[in-house]
Amino acid sequence: QVQLVESGGGLVQAGGSLRLSCAASGRTFSRWYVMGWFRQAPGKEREFVSRITWNGSSTYYADSVKGRLTISRSRDNAKNTAYLQMNSLKPEDTAVYYCAAADRPFIATKDVGYWGQGTQVTVSS
Repeated sequence: QVQLVESGGGLVQAGGSLRLSCAASGRTFSRWYVMGWFRQAPGKEREFVSRITWNGSSTYYADSVKGRLTISRSRDNAKNTAYLQMNSLKPEDTAVYYCAAADRPFIATKDVGYWGQGTQVTVSS
């Protein structure tokens, strides 16, 4: 099985920054997996935020976060950790952020193989 554990959420003022982490573990988790992030605001569907390949060579972002959020991945293969650096945060970024992993690139929730439990990010105006 695979476990994805997020951390780093919290409350921040508009214009502030947060850094989310996602630690992956489990016997069936492969370091080749694509990792990424989705988010879900109250009353809305879960939406794609960003993804990164196993070696960090390719990243992809939703238009709404380009230039403000940066995804990265630990260079230590033993850690299997992905990060989301969130700068210039806006109130509309408020949501539960979910870590995701799969054996191929994803944008839709149906293409994600594994989910974390989520971490709350709240941006006050």
